[in-house]
Amino acid sequence: MKIIILGAGQVGASLAANLCSEPNDITVVDLNPTTLHHLQDRYDLRTVVGHAAHPDVLLKAGAQDADMIIAITNSDEINMVACQVAYTLFQTPTKIARIRENQYQKRKELFDAASFPIDVIISPEQEVTDYIKNLIEFPGSIQVVDFANGKVQLVAARAFYGGPLVGHRLAELPEQLNDVETRVTAIFRRNDVIIPTGDTVIEAGDDVFFIAAQKNIRAVMSEFRKIDGPNRNVIIAGGGNIGLRLAKALEDTCNIRIIESNSARAHKISESFKRAFVLLGDAADEDLLREENIENTDVFCALTNADEANIISSMLAKRLGAKTVMALINRAAYVDLVQRDIIDIAISPQQATIGSLLAHVRRGDVVKVHSLRGGAAEAMEAIAHGNARQSKVVGRKIDDLKLPPGVVIGAIVRKEKVIVVHHDTLIVEDDHVILVVTDKRHVSDVEKLFQVNLTSS
Repeated sequence: MKIIILGAGQVGASLAANLCSEPNDITVVDLNPTTLHHLQDRYDLRTVVGHAAHPDVLLKAGAQDADMIIAITNSDEINMVACQVAYTLFQTPTKIARIRENQYQKRKELFDAASFPIDVIISPEQEVTDYIKNLIEFPGSIQVVDFANGKVQLVAARAFYGGPLVGHRLAELPEQLNDVETRVTAIFRRNDVIIPTGDTVIEAGDDVFFIAAQKNIRAVMSEFRKIDGPNRNVIIAGGGNIGLRLAKALEDTCNIRIIESNSARAHKISESFKRAFVLLGDAADEDLLREENIENTDVFCALTNADEANIISSMLAKRLGAKTVMALINRAAYVDLVQRDIIDIAISPQQATIGSLLAHVRRGDVVKVHSLRGGAAEAMEAIAHGNARQSKVVGRKIDDLKLPPGVVIGAIVRKEKVIVVHHDTLIVEDDHVILVVTDKRHVSDVEKLFQVNLTSS
């Protein structure tokens, strides 16, 4: 697939890195030649220096025969105009744009062929907000992602001493859970990935990825760790777009306090809430955190625009007694440095956003993609089409599928029914198949499995 990425910021660079590991022809456009030079040194791609919405720049980037343009510059307006130019001058089939401003997002009539012809709108702030909200709703989780409109969830939980299944074989899990069905799809042990079998023994410190119907997630989590009570007291450091969205999403179910250092911003956002409190101050102020009973805080979320400030305030909150601390961190090197040992959960905006983009790049009918383990693995939801002659999956049992190495099918959603798969589960037409790919090199092989051969009948 020939793809043009407009904008070489954090998300653009991460997307380019993901797509270059697969058979794609990638071109990145940006105004900063130094940034583009670094990208070209690391990856097999083309770069073009120039304004992302200018026709001559898009022509130079190859827009005349591109399959897709992904406009993710820092400017909503540039992204919108770039898609308009691509549609009008080059008839680009698929146009994706990052739109941050809520004033644009809520005006759906702006985005059609008669106005701004954008096929897919992504909002990184909303993606990150939903990601954090899921983590807060499932205490003890380190990643929670939705499939089939929330009917199924893939959850990563860290196994701790005292968990009923720690030190035991996975084959014992069904007996422990009675009638609750789940499937462990992957285990990450330090830097190694383990494709689980019934004889796999769970160890303390393992990151266990399992899939289950949404209603059963807490029951399954209780097997790997002492189950935590619901998160009720939440402090949010930073009243920016993400902090504001998260506070609004949680206001009805949690006690929310927002710490904002800018007085004008603090005053403005305080008018947006009925129950949440907005405090003017520095989230790294020990006295302020103590005054706000940090020792009784269930979750401390550091969501400012500065990685260093988020890390420092999270470290302080953890030392002062916050049960769980999360920090928004843009730099990938910082994520690897602080996760686990210093703070509980490092949230990468790029990784939270990248899945919504990848879903539109995948071949076959892939409707949902989530990045796992910092982009090293991927979970996807693909729809099975065709009949047994046309498809490599329809009419076949799980055991009969020629799955690539490291690929595990976890569940199927058939109409409204969630089916946790077993070796003899049969896939039928229109099933939504949820699977985990632990080695990204095999993503293209999975895509081919779900492509239909229309010449067969």
